[in-house]
Amino acid sequence: MSERLISTPALIADTTVHDLAPAHGGDPYRIFLHVPAKPEPPTGWPVLYMTDGNAVIGTAVDAMRAQAGYPLGTNVEDGVIVAIGYPVAGAYDPLRRSWDLGPPPGKTYPPFHDGGPEVRTGGAEEFLAFIEDELKPWVASRARIDSDRQALYGHSFGGLFALYALFTRPLAFQTWIAASPAIYWEDRLIDRFLQTFEAAVPDGLRMQVILSAGEYETEKLAPFQIGAADEAKRLEHKKLTRTDEFARQMAERLGTIPGLSAGFELHAGENHMSILPVTVNRAVQAAFAVHHP
Repeated sequence: MSERLISTPALIADTTVHDLAPAHGGDPYRIFLHVPAKPEPPTGWPVLYMTDGNAVIGTAVDAMRAQAGYPLGTNVEDGVIVAIGYPVAGAYDPLRRSWDLGPPPGKTYPPFHDGGPEVRTGGAEEFLAFIEDELKPWVASRARIDSDRQALYGHSFGGLFALYALFTRPLAFQTWIAASPAIYWEDRLIDRFLQTFEAAVPDGLRMQVILSAGEYETEKLAPFQIGAADEAKRLEHKKLTRTDEFARQMAERLGTIPGLSAGFELHAGENHMSILPVTVNRAVQAAFAVHHP
């Protein structure tokens, strides 16, 4: 006699999903909100904000839960995770993220595919204003947040956005994780914001910045890329992006600023996409490091 199997959805623990439209109108963001099912700390929860929410939320929650259960061995405690994504089925919405994560003024590019819309960049200030002015108060209405323990994570274009946010609103977060940041983008447009930041660093700054790249974001190809049909094209593209070199240089430059602790991490065996879960975990470890008042 066969036993009938009943399928139920596998859910991300203690995580809810909300489609939140900006106050000025426009398409909604899909907000993944994780609040630990535990009593909140006296000072409120530390919080980690993440771009590309659809792609990172499950990894972030499970990385935190696995480590926060053993704080003496991991130095990680529980916290709130806010992953900002889009109402799509896949991991990314390439068109919207190009606009949201690209520093202004931006440019217009050909469609991603035939018949598609043009790709625009330059909406980072608008996106950052949504996070600061609308999303943070919305989160605070659902969980008590420690305003002195806020972190921002972004990967690739999201890493570029994290740097833009750091340079334009340096007091918005205390911990910044820019994984494989696209510093090269649009002839290093990010440098103009860096220079403005350096010219007027806020007094009493206390922050941590982590930049990173994968071993195969250097001049090296991954073993599976050697001899592939696109080998020459990849090698040529590496001369443009120079992800590890630019991120390392950025960390060294930021490390000279008083009150700012900056470091660069090179992750062995990782390429531009495989580095995602590795750096999500590093963001969890940085954002939720055990707090000793």
